Amino acid sequence: MIVKNSIKEIIDISKELRIIGLMSGTSLDGLDICYVSFRFDKDGNNGKGKWHYHIIKAEDESFSQEMKERLYNAQNLNALEYAKLHSDYGIYLGERVKSFIERNGAKPHYVASHGQTVFHQPAIRFTSQIGSGAGIAAESGIDCICDFRTTDVALYGQGAPLVPIGDRNLFSDFDYCLNMGGFSNISSESIDNEGVPTRIAYDISPVNYVLNHYTRKVGLEYDKDGELARNGTICKELLERLNSLEFYSMSGPKSLGREWVEEEVFPLIDSFQLTLNDTLATFCEHIAIEISRHIKGGKVLLTGGGALNVYLVERMQYAAPQCSYFVPDKETITFKEALIFAFLGALYVADMPNCMSSVTGAKYNCIGGALYKSGGVK
Repeated sequence: MIVKNSIKEIIDISKELRIIGLMSGTSLDGLDICYVSFRFDKDGNNGKGKWHYHIIKAEDESFSQEMKERLYNAQNLNALEYAKLHSDYGIYLGERVKSFIERNGAKPHYVASHGQTVFHQPAIRFTSQIGSGAGIAAESGIDCICDFRTTDVALYGQGAPLVPIGDRNLFSDFDYCLNMGGFSNISSESIDNEGVPTRIAYDISPVNYVLNHYTRKVGLEYDKDGELARNGTICKELLERLNSLEFYSMSGPKSLGREWVEEEVFPLIDSFQLTLNDTLATFCEHIAIEISRHIKGGKVLLTGGGALNVYLVERMQYAAPQCSYFVPDKETITFKEALIFAFLGALYVADMPNCMSSVTGAKYNCIGGALYKSGGVK
């Protein structure tokens, strides 16, 4: 398949399409940069074509304290401040991409950026991820694809999760793909009412967005290996209250955002005035129980920062003995979301849908994203 990158450059994606994926999650762990080579075999093994990928280089960068604080407080800014942060963060991302390219001799065709989610309210057809695509393209010198969620939300979808289309195409050997970042989300194959295979996916619960919120109160970015939680005592009353929150009884498609956590979860936890260790132990148990409700059995690919929380994974295995959790190499754990956002960019370039209505509840599949050109003709 041939696609056009500019007036002069033609890309044969059956040979190679190189994209840098950028991911920064709600837990504000930092910026993941994943440089990936994709190839599309149009014959494939199913008559529809098959995608192949190879991670060329991946790095993660911590945010400066100033940038972290600006992103963390973005929802409280006035309109002018918010627009300025959107621009500044795009330029910041573009600078990081340019530095990555120079440091690694990378030659990407595109950058695909998730952006930083600040507002996510699909019930009123609204979502916002900051990080100007124009700023990324201008600073990096590479065409940028971004803003992947808004079209799906405009089509009455949840705009999330978007990762499952990568799960289906790149990680089909697993019965479930479970990612635990700021929030946990799961995807798996199912059969619809007409007997057609379809992908289903949805958010399950908060994970690092809550855990890291409490560790930061004592100056720690996260609970390494879950050792603080391991030394805590589970508060059964709080656990029961958490498990009874209305969101968990809702059927999908459904997604979570920081607004729900700040309105429903933090006030509930804080009302119990537990020690840090007890808070973490109780919430880890809550995460494990909620996840166990959604896994019937089989092989589960576990990725995201939560996969590195040894204690949490132990509690998850205890709560769901019917499944086999597979924790892959650290590169896959850390960079899977950045890899898949690079893949969303590849699908955009190939003019293929990258948002699945079976996952989000939108009216139909769509090609999400907006393209910002880097400047002059190459």
